[in-house]
Amino acid sequence: MSAVIALAGNPNVGKSTVFNRLTGLRQHTGNWPGKTVAVAKGRFCWGGNSFQLIDLPGAYSLMAHSAEEEITRDYLLEGKYGAVCVVCDATSLLRSLPLALQAMEITPNVVVCVNLMDEAAARGIHVDGQALEKGLGVPVACVSARDGAGMDQLMAKLDRVCRQGNPPPPPTPYPPQVEGALAGSASTPQGRWRALARMEEDPELQSALVSGLYRRCEALCRQALSGRNPEPFPRQLRLDRLLTGRWVGIPAMLLLMALVFYLTIAASNLPSSLLSRLLFSLEEVFSRWMGAAGAPAWLEGALVQGVYRVTAWVVSVMLPPMAIFFPLFTLLEDLGYLPRVAFNLDGCFRRCRACGKQALTMLMGFGCNAAGATGCRIIDSPRERLIALLTNALVPCNGRFPLLILLLTLYACAGVGGAALPALGLTGLVALSVMMTFLASRLLSATLLKGMPSAFALEMPPFRRPQVGRVLVRSLLDRTLFVLGRALMVAAPAGLLLWCLCAVRVQGISLAARLAQALDPVGRFMGLDGVLLAAFLLGFPANELVLPIALMLYQSGGTLVQPGEAAQVGAILTANGWTGLTALCAMLFTLFHWPCSTTLLTIKKETGSLKWTAVAALLPTLLGAALCTAVYQIGRWFL
Repeated sequence: MSAVIALAGNPNVGKSTVFNRLTGLRQHTGNWPGKTVAVAKGRFCWGGNSFQLIDLPGAYSLMAHSAEEEITRDYLLEGKYGAVCVVCDATSLLRSLPLALQAMEITPNVVVCVNLMDEAAARGIHVDGQALEKGLGVPVACVSARDGAGMDQLMAKLDRVCRQGNPPPPPTPYPPQVEGALAGSASTPQGRWRALARMEEDPELQSALVSGLYRRCEALCRQALSGRNPEPFPRQLRLDRLLTGRWVGIPAMLLLMALVFYLTIAASNLPSSLLSRLLFSLEEVFSRWMGAAGAPAWLEGALVQGVYRVTAWVVSVMLPPMAIFFPLFTLLEDLGYLPRVAFNLDGCFRRCRACGKQALTMLMGFGCNAAGATGCRIIDSPRERLIALLTNALVPCNGRFPLLILLLTLYACAGVGGAALPALGLTGLVALSVMMTFLASRLLSATLLKGMPSAFALEMPPFRRPQVGRVLVRSLLDRTLFVLGRALMVAAPAGLLLWCLCAVRVQGISLAARLAQALDPVGRFMGLDGVLLAAFLLGFPANELVLPIALMLYQSGGTLVQPGEAAQVGAILTANGWTGLTALCAMLFTLFHWPCSTTLLTIKKETGSLKWTAVAALLPTLLGAALCTAVYQIGRWFL
């Protein structure tokens, strides 16, 4: 049976890098039982022995103030492990050591991993691992997990502790009032820790407890650290002042967003086209196979023209942009820029009585609203987490980008080649969606979800060189394929339903066409038409389906069609009465309408409530319908 090692540490100390360096690709991520906090597990071998590594959520303290810290504390108290590896930051040892001392109160089987030794050396900081080990009374390994330096020493010490254990380390000397409160109440390490945790209820004891803990940390740092003060590089300070400044922070963020959109648009066109040709060429092969097998025409139509064609379209349109956007997003995350975005937008969200962390979940929504909804787990307050969940679909996901880009190219940027102007136009639409997110958040916090914003600690990690290989693995496996898999789960049955609606005819008119006719009065009032509203309804499983469904209905086809060149699509739209005002209303409704089925299923899973799932669907729909109607009714007087 494998020995279990718990991996703990503050956020931004390189804990995930240590985990990835030890486990490689032998890992998986899942939710903690009964919680919405993701925890990674992996395996590694050393000296002929096998170990299971549990990557606990980042925690600043075991005096839990968040769901992540509760999980870390409760797991350590259970004691179902052979050793605890506490990862510390060599550039900020004073901040990292309190968690290690708290873990040592619970179990003696602790190994302290001092990571980021390369960054410490670059700043002129020297960490004496032997002196720190002597002062702590537990094994210490100094490593640079990014390049693997010192990892063999860490694995050897973990192996020894799992097999032999550690002798009890010297207890932290607390002030007399704390020691007096502990006397006679703690016969075991776990009992001593629970007694310490109860002192948080007494402000005087809590103050003495914290001061005693940090006095020992300061003494340990005096023994183990030498060199100049661990201040950030002046260049990094200047960069931080620039990227979070009042006048430069927001414009720089918009410019970077435009660059990401430009790269996504420009780079995804060719692979999307190639993938589409490949998948649709296989459709003929499957059709011949079914004909040779003697399958009836209706079954061939349902499986090939329905299930397969819709699934192939979702993959060809959705996969390339996600495979580009998510790595770019993860590179910014790995670089350390995303916390600066949250800092820039924190004031706006606080004025809306929401949480600044919502900026991060909103950014994830640009890749996929379902992934953004899952990312809302990082918000501790249930009220603010719910606001973030309900408003996440107000920002466009990559499934809505193709239609937005096409309309921008045909109407707003007509006659201009390249991806630059559509990217700028898309950035403007995104800015509008962000403003609507602020508005909706403020509306919810004043009505259904009243309350004041909670405070949270936002740590600015140093800018680091991204690990491109790890970024590609994380973004492709954990995000791109995960979201694509969820989309395919609904795309296949949706293809069957679409085929049935198009194949079943009443008095020579398909059910899909009759739906478009019924919706036409409502669509005309909003500046759209019945065909486009029907396409949005039938595209509920995946936003990527809206455009081909609309073209199918415009051309009176019986099956889903593949959009051709932009000029060809423009000719079809113009022939069916589209104008610049129609295109503007269509872009607004593309931005603001009900979330796709994958996103709503995710919201239902995260909230466990049909009521809040319905609110998440109605909020963007009512906003989009109101905007379209207002723009159309006003615009028709001037055009």
